[in-house]
Order: sequence, then structure tokens, then C-alpha cells
Amino acid sequence: MRVLRAVNSCRAVLATRNVALVGRRALPCAAISINSARLGGLREFSRTSNYRAADAAASALQQAKDLAQASMTPEAAAAKVTPAEAARLAHVRNIGIAAHIDSGKTTCSERILFYTGRTKHMHEVRGRDGVGAKMDSMELERERGITIQSAATFADWKYKTKDGKEETYHLNLIDTPGHIDFTIEVERAMRVLDGAVMVLCAASGVQSQTITVDRQMKRYNVPRISFVNKMDRMGANPFRAVEMINSKLKIPAAAIQIPIGAEKEFEGVVDIIEMRAIRNDGQRGVNVKVSNQIPEELKELAEQKRQELIEKLADVDDEIAEMFLEEITPTTEQIKAAIRRATINLKFTPVLMGSALADKSIQPMLDAVCDYLPNPGDVPNMALDRSKGEQPVSLLPYNSLPFVGLAFKLEENPYGQLTYIRVYQGTLKKGQYLFNTRNDKKVRIPRIVRMHSNEMEDVAEIGAGEICAVFGVECASGDTFTDGRLPYGMSSMYVPDAVMSLSIKPKRSSDADAFSKAMNRFMREDPTFRLHVDEESEETIISGMGELHLDIYVERLRREYRVDCETGKPRVAYRETISRKAEFDFLLKRQSGGPGDYARVVGWIEPNPEHAEKNYFETRVVGGTIPEKYLAACGKGFEEACNKGPLLGHRVIGASMIVTDGATHVTDSSDYAFNLATQMAFRKAFPDAGGAVLEPLMKTTITAPAEFQGNILMLMNKRGTIVDTEVGADEFTLVADCSLNAMFGFSTHLRAATQGKGEFSMEFSHYAAAPPHLQKELVAAYEKELEAKRTK
Repeated sequence: MRVLRAVNSCRAVLATRNVALVGRRALPCAAISINSARLGGLREFSRTSNYRAADAAASALQQAKDLAQASMTPEAAAAKVTPAEAARLAHVRNIGIAAHIDSGKTTCSERILFYTGRTKHMHEVRGRDGVGAKMDSMELERERGITIQSAATFADWKYKTKDGKEETYHLNLIDTPGHIDFTIEVERAMRVLDGAVMVLCAASGVQSQTITVDRQMKRYNVPRISFVNKMDRMGANPFRAVEMINSKLKIPAAAIQIPIGAEKEFEGVVDIIEMRAIRNDGQRGVNVKVSNQIPEELKELAEQKRQELIEKLADVDDEIAEMFLEEITPTTEQIKAAIRRATINLKFTPVLMGSALADKSIQPMLDAVCDYLPNPGDVPNMALDRSKGEQPVSLLPYNSLPFVGLAFKLEENPYGQLTYIRVYQGTLKKGQYLFNTRNDKKVRIPRIVRMHSNEMEDVAEIGAGEICAVFGVECASGDTFTDGRLPYGMSSMYVPDAVMSLSIKPKRSSDADAFSKAMNRFMREDPTFRLHVDEESEETIISGMGELHLDIYVERLRREYRVDCETGKPRVAYRETISRKAEFDFLLKRQSGGPGDYARVVGWIEPNPEHAEKNYFETRVVGGTIPEKYLAACGKGFEEACNKGPLLGHRVIGASMIVTDGATHVTDSSDYAFNLATQMAFRKAFPDAGGAVLEPLMKTTITAPAEFQGNILMLMNKRGTIVDTEVGADEFTLVADCSLNAMFGFSTHLRAATQGKGEFSMEFSHYAAAPPHLQKELVAAYEKELEAKRTK
């Protein structure tokens, strides 16, 4: 109403001004017999009146604009939220399932879909029926029994309240891969999720990839509940897993359940908050039997673990801490509320247990998702206001606010590009126009779908806090979309550097178009997959996160595009560096008929003391011996020299270059001359500065039955430095820093040494100097390659 009044008053002012003008034009001729001085005064008065009227109109319009802007603020929207909207939001959960390889993530997802009624049949990851898990929709995933791409789905869970009523919770679920090679899938899922279920193996506890997943959850501030899976496995020990979460992941954790039976005798769990036994009954565990009768032999353990839970909560929650100090026993509701508060504030993770494959204790985990994980309104989501110098602003998941969404994943589909969008505020409607804040392009949304793995369900509208997919939108992963009313952008996800490359070309020249199309698609979909053409060899080089990562893309080329490819030997992303200070005084002087090239640069290169992986350039020229306009060219020359090192042609890191003096020529000096002189000076000084080759070291974790400990130690002593070993009841875990070059084909050796029972994972750790004999071999091979190109 206030906005309308302001606009109306503005119109009234403008109307009055027009009437005055019309009236003035309508005066009869007889009435204009007045002296010129009086007429001048009237004109001046009229002009002043017009200016005042215009100012009043502009002020009224600005006031109306300010009021309209104020009505779009989160505070104004929060005041207008209807009870129905608040209830809808409170019953939405955006969750992901993340864990180490083979901890049972996809099996858990299958059970969730089955128990929520989303699927009518349950299939296994490597099932005998040949159907495969619903969430592993790619043929390669079903063959290999691994998740390659994160899969999104949605389901409704009927949550039973204490008074017996049913409340429906809407779950948006993303199942993520476990292999480090597909880590970008976990990164982008964590970027848009409000909560996560971290799955652990009851026998192995916290493993290498669990630590990586934990790091990703902490990077995006994602609250999590922990689920100890495989309770029916030999050597299952959930309390060891709880201890490992506390010690290795450095996040306070406590069990909120204890198991009834163990290994093959595992029957169900005891809920130690409400002190009741929960078992699964019926075909595929569809019926949940809840009993207040706890097995006699578990009563003491249940009381002990309940006390431990309260003590752990007292460390992270003020309300429970006060009650603990006053020796007051908290009620069930108080414990649940404290767990929810501490979990959302990233101070605590409750630990549940069960067995997904045995269809036991999945339903209590779904109840815990509803009880303890946040709804979209419970977690802070920030955008950057570009009109105020990228100042952070809060986004609230209310439908009445202007639309803001983030495109977090792209996928090619028979119907075109499918773009996954998380709606942070406002609503998204079919046929609506959106603006891409990266390039200010206006796009129309022709079709909105909800995803169920590789199946789709068309919808006309999606509310705030939801996840959906849209067709017909050309964009990149990480783009922000608005409806044009807000100048907001959102930070994208973290993309790690590639660690391995190999050359690739299609066997048949007729496949060049299909090959090019596939490469463009793969790069759009996966930011960790990179492609470039080597200028000297003219080979196409693909880079990725590891051997498995690139192997999967080569296989997808063959299956999806029918392009057979030849691949070269895998290439390691080496780096070059310097170890000591070396001075240079380099003069570039050459004549070629016309204007020549003349540039002299003096200074030194040395290791960068500030950062071992970054380069630094500085000019300390006194007296203008090198004019200011050429100093920028020197910096550019240093950058270009570092991009292609003198030893192997790989990037130089950890070097700094200081230019202190130089000389110019009246006609022959130029930007080009100083750029070239700086590059040549750097290359000439590089050997004197102790130029060396760095190789990537990979943190390698191997898990195998304890009987193969000796074989694994022999394998690893040849390949790297052993950092840590851990011997469990029946398993042996070894952590080592290994040269990536030594790890090619390692999976074959590991299978042979462990009778196929061992598994390993690798992730980039750091760069270190390569052994002297390897450096000599690499430099000789590079020089031979250059010589061969010169003689062609």
C-alpha cells in the first residue's frame, strides 16, 4: 500500500505540472498585454516550479523504488511466510550419502528408495538378477560395481511421531562415488546439500577416503550423521568406529544406538535415547518391531553408552552442560533437541548402526535424518552482492523472494543438456526467464524435471530449498541464475588439479567429429577432466585425477560414441624448481635487416621464500635504466618461461625473479625484446640455480587381509616411503607416500600379491624432488624428443 501511495503521489505531481502548462498555453491573447519585466518574472517562476515538480516526481519514484526494494529483503519475506510455507520447509531434507569405497553407500540408497516406496523392487550393486542398483544407471557402473557419477533422486518418508501420527518428509537424495578419481562428484554434491549421511564400515571404521569426504564436508560446512554399516560382517566393532571418528576426523561423536548381537548374530539395535529395542521383521525387513523390553544382557551397556552420550553432548551444548553440572538427568526431548542443535552447528555427529545388505536398521536411520539433519532454512546460505563489491548477503529459502539458484552439475541426455539446479530462494516455473550472472545472458526454462536416477518426472514449478533439473539451458557448472531483480552471484565448488595425463587419438580419421563432440561434452560435465593439444608433438593430451578416471572416459568414448582410441603411455604432471640463488646479466642484441631487437636485463633468480608452489616477480630498477613500459613485458616473459620449464617443458614452481638493472636502445628496444630477453635470461640462469625436477607423490592407502602383510611391504618398499601401518583383527592397512610414476599398473601387482583380496586408493599429497637417476633419464628423453622434432 505504501508503494502504491508513493507512486500515486508521484503521478499527481506530474499531472499538476501538466495542467499548469496546459492552462498557461490556453491563456487568451488579450491577457498577455503585460510589461516584459513582469513576463520575465513569470517565466523564471514557471521554470523554478517545473524544476521543483520534477524533483518531487524523481524523489517520489526513488521512494517507491526503495519501498519495493525493502519489500524484497529477507526480513520482510520472513514476516510474510505463511504457516503452510513454514511447514513445507520444515519437512524438506537435502541429503547426500558419502563414504569410502565399498562401504555400502549405493546399497543404503537402494534400501532408502525401497522403504520410502520410491521403488517397488530392491536390486543389488552386483546382483544375480543382472538388473543392478537403481542409483547406478550407467552400464559401466553396473559392470564394475562402482559409482562413477553422483545420482539424484527424491522420496517421501512417513515419519511416526511420539503420539502415533504420521508426518511426511520430502527427501532429495544424492548418492556419491567413493573413488578419489571421481572426487568432483562429491565436491559438487556437498556444495548444494544441507546435510549428509557418512557411511562407515563396521570392521574397517575410518578409512582413507572417509578422511577425504570428511574434509569435503568441512569445506562446505555440511552437518552429518554417521551410519556404521555392515554390522553383520566378521570383525564388526561399531564402538571402534566411533572412537576413530573422534580421534581421526577430530569431530565429537557418540553412539545413539547399541547393537543387539554382532556379526552373523546381528538382530537389530537398542535406541539408547528412548531405551527401546528396534528389530526388522517380514520380507526384506519392511516391518519395524519396536519393544520397550531391552535384552537383559544389554541393559548395563545401554545405560553406560547413554551416560557417555550425555557427557559428550555436555562438551558441545550449553543447555546439557548446565544440566550435567547440576546433576539433572535430561529428558528424551532435551537430548534429541541438543543432538539436533550440535549437529547443525557442526559440533557433533550422532552415530547409528545397521546392515543395509541384511535389510536391518535402515528405517531408524531415516528417522534420524528427519530428527537431526537441518531443513533448508536451518543452514546459512550466502551469495555475493555484485552491486556492493561482492559483499556477502544471506539467502533465505522463501518462495516470496526473488529467485536465486546454482547450476551444480551438467549431463548430456538424449533430449539435450540437463542442468541440475539447487533453488536457494524464490520459485522456478516452467517458461520463466532467468539471467545467468556470469555472462548476463537471458535464458528461458522450457522444461523442469525431478530426477530419479536416470528417470525423469516433469513438474510445472519448484519451490525454494529444492533440487531439480532443467533442459535447454546453455551454461557452465557453477553458474548462478537469478530472475533479474537481484545482482547476486554464488561461489562455485573447489576443483582439484589434475595429476595424470595421457595422449589419445581416434584409430579412424572418420571418427574425428564424434571424438571432438565427446571431448567437449566430457569437459563441460567434469571440471577435473581437461584436454589440450601439445604444440610441439601436436598430440591431443587428456588429463584427470588418476588412471581409473581416464580409463573410464576412454571406455565411455568407445561405448557411447563408438570411437575406438589409441592411448599413449600415461604422463605424469612433473614440475621444475630451483634450489639456490643465481645471478644473470643477459643482453639480447640481433639485427635482421629492419629494426632489430635490443634488451639487457640484470638481476637474479632464487627459490620463493613465501610459497613453495607459487612464483614471484619483482623489479628493483633504479634510475629508469629500463622504462616502466618494458617492465610489464619482463614480468610476462618470466610467466611464459615458468609455464614451460627448461628441463622437461613442465611448469616451474617456487621460483622468484628480481630484475635490478638493464639497458635499452633508442630504436631497437620493444616489449617483445624485453619479454624474450627475460625468458632467455631465466633459462640461462636455471642450471646455475640448481634446477631440478619435482614429481607428484601420492598418498596411497592399501587394505588387505593380514596374512598378506609381508607381500604388501615388499611391494611398497620399491615404490615409496611407508608412513603408517595398522593391523586389525583380520585386516592390515598401510599408508605410504609413493611416486605416481611407480604406481602405473600397480592394481595388477596388488591383485597378484593378495590373491585379488587387496584394494588401494590414491590421492595427490605433494611435490618432492625426483631421484637423481630418474631426473637424468627424463631430461635425456626430453632432449632426444626435441632433437627428433628438429631433424624432421
